Amino acid sequence: MAALAERDGICTVGGMNQHAASSLSDTLVSVILPTHDRADMILRAVDSALGQTHRALEIIIIDDGSTDDTMARLADRPDPRIRILTHAVCRGVSAARNTGLTVTRGAYVALLDSDDEWMPSKVERQLAFMRERDLVISQTQEIWMRGGRRVNPTAVHRKPDGFFFEESLERCLVSPSTVMCTRAFFDEIGGFDESLPACEDYDLWLRAMVRYPVGLLDVFLTVRHGGRGDQLSTAYVGQDLFRIRSMARLLQQPEISDWHKKCIEKELRRKTKLYVQGCLKRDRSDEAMRVLALVEAAIGSQKSADASRPEPAPATSILADDASRGLKG
Repeated sequence: MAALAERDGICTVGGMNQHAASSLSDTLVSVILPTHDRADMILRAVDSALGQTHRALEIIIIDDGSTDDTMARLADRPDPRIRILTHAVCRGVSAARNTGLTVTRGAYVALLDSDDEWMPSKVERQLAFMRERDLVISQTQEIWMRGGRRVNPTAVHRKPDGFFFEESLERCLVSPSTVMCTRAFFDEIGGFDESLPACEDYDLWLRAMVRYPVGLLDVFLTVRHGGRGDQLSTAYVGQDLFRIRSMARLLQQPEISDWHKKCIEKELRRKTKLYVQGCLKRDRSDEAMRVLALVEAAIGSQKSADASRPEPAPATSILADDASRGLKG
């Protein structure tokens, strides 16, 4: 956008020329809002989308097999920008988001979970931020609410800016409701992995960061409500299993570099060792060996290590020793 301003010699305001700003206000943004049995909070999320200062929106709500009165509540919002899709049965948040993605018409896509909400200028400011920096994907800062009170995230949850693939292997550092990306991004990367009951966002952001930086708009424009039992972050114990599965698949993708492989192998070994140790403590040796076999196959099929670098100790020699000691004990 800066190059356009220099070429045309147009006075700029806030880094964007007036012609570009006008075009930006007409840019259609598709909001993907999945929900399941959250009738008591769905309208808060919907109203935060409807109340955006950026008016060119299509709000795609995917009711994922709700059994409460979600649909009746939504009938109270007859805004023409709202489109409602339904699943006859609950198929999970990944399938719901993917269903929404198939019908999007916007050049940009913004994700919003049904228990979260946006500040009024979120879409407008994030869209301008992405255009100014020529980003494919970005996120904003978020306010954390738990039990109706604001809480401060710990330092390990601090959001980085740019390329932070290695840091993201340990834990998810991108929050869905803060994200905006181009529609072309999903055409290239693919949608959410429907085989993962949780950590589906962790999986997608890792695939994204192999190719693209994630820009951070360092402004608190999203409100994240947590602390309830129906959230995936609390509904599933031992979520590192899903992260292990995600890394094992990513390790076998041909487009990742040797550096990416090295980072993945290191964290995959660490997480697998901890997971196996936990299984053995709980007398779940079958699960321990199943996960070990999964990781062995993933690392064993990875043939692209730098020939000049000494071969790392096989993951199986590190991990299987722990398992065998546990089985003998």
